[in-house]
Amino acid sequence: MSKDIVILTESASLQIKDMMKHNEEEGAYLRVSVKGGGCSGLSYGMGFDHEVKEDDHQFEQFGIQILVDKESALILQGTKIDFKQSMMGGGFTIDNPNAIASCGCGSSFRTATATGTPEEC
Repeated sequence: MSKDIVILTESASLQIKDMMKHNEEEGAYLRVSVKGGGCSGLSYGMGFDHEVKEDDHQFEQFGIQILVDKESALILQGTKIDFKQSMMGGGFTIDNPNAIASCGCGSSFRTATATGTPEEC
């Protein structure tokens, strides 16, 4: 497994740094995870954390310390996180090469080996 499980674009990293500053979370880790739920069975999670757990993979990109737990790492390997700005606002986009199906909203997915727990949309 590659050391850098997820790849942040420069645009995403600038947005994350702005969010860290705005929320007074400078120095926090960015935790990227996968959990059960959503219409396709799995959904992404991103948030700030202050604790490295025993099963975490830890790496740095653009000065941001990133944590991914062991179970999520298997599903997220090679995933690219970007931030896109448009006239309608901005948002993070997640391109996971392991996803074989996703829902219309784009926040739920499944892989060939992980189906999660699908819910009603």
